[in-house]
Amino acid sequence: MTDVVREVASRMAEAAQAWLDSLDADQRMVAVGPVPGADGVAEAERTRWFYTPTDHGGLTFHQQHPVQHRLVMQLVASGLSEAGYTTVATVLGLENVLDRVEGFSVNWGRERTRDPGMYYLRVFGEPGGTQPWGWRFGGHHVSLNYLVVDGRVVATTPCFLGADPAVSPLLGGATLRPLGTAEDLARELVRSLRPDHARAVLLARAPNDVVAGNSTRIGDHVVKRRELWRPGQHVPDRADEPTTGLEDADQRALSITPTPKGVPGAELDTAQRGLLRALLGTYLDRVQNGVSPLSRYDAPGALDAVHLAWAGSTTAGQPHYYRLQGPRLLIEWTNVHRGVNHAHAVWRDPETDFGGDVLAAHHAAHHAR
Repeated sequence: MTDVVREVASRMAEAAQAWLDSLDADQRMVAVGPVPGADGVAEAERTRWFYTPTDHGGLTFHQQHPVQHRLVMQLVASGLSEAGYTTVATVLGLENVLDRVEGFSVNWGRERTRDPGMYYLRVFGEPGGTQPWGWRFGGHHVSLNYLVVDGRVVATTPCFLGADPAVSPLLGGATLRPLGTAEDLARELVRSLRPDHARAVLLARAPNDVVAGNSTRIGDHVVKRRELWRPGQHVPDRADEPTTGLEDADQRALSITPTPKGVPGAELDTAQRGLLRALLGTYLDRVQNGVSPLSRYDAPGALDAVHLAWAGSTTAGQPHYYRLQGPRLLIEWTNVHRGVNHAHAVWRDPETDFGGDVLAAHHAAHHAR
């Protein structure tokens, strides 16, 4: 497995370097960030992430030539499975669909609001060098974050994908549902639970968004709507409202605590455990097989510790939320807005999002006095 992890890192480095080599001096000023861990200010920017149509930091497609667009997508592909890449590419294309849904009328004071050209790439450090390096790609409903240390991919989270619309019509009566399986498997699982598993449903009402929002670290902080946008960018109404739309007792009921809420995998039967593992795969299989932690859940004890929690209705077409939480795992899903046709699905590692712990260990080993 170590060799595979290094192979993935090597391909990433080659793709990142090819993109950087294609840039002129002005482009590089925007495209390149400091070495990960260089200083606190640099780390604050590297670990600041978004999933809204705001400035994610980096070079947009609009600031590049078509040949460079291809190099961007080669780097994106280097970190994703085939299915993950297809899903990301589809989410980018959904900007055109959403524009039509909104009657091509939404105006946030820029040339185009729903814009597939407003996705950003930044590389941190020198790809393939002796120092840690990483890259970030993101825009509306996409946030990919990778860190490479000592020639190994050590972090692939936060990894956010969304879909708006979550369901779109295709010719012949078919539908486009980029994240549909992540919704269907979870609903099937929660509806299969026994009556004594009622504690899996934390709240009758679904939150407006994922509970952790775009926090750098998962904790007690309640994310406000304005924090989902970079300062100086468009900020939605009710900017000081919690992103979840919940207050007081409801907020506490859905809060993310160190001890997971809900029903653990240890209490599920064989069929339910199969559903749980398949559901995990819809998130963990986004990345290359060599760096995905999905194989960890082949061990019964690991699956035992994953808790399922739900909020809202379990009826299809009604607002709902769920999360999976366990050691080094937090997955959140919500589908509430636009008539329950706007999905958010995020995978995080509470212990080492952005590779912070590995980065600290590297600096301790190589830079200790």
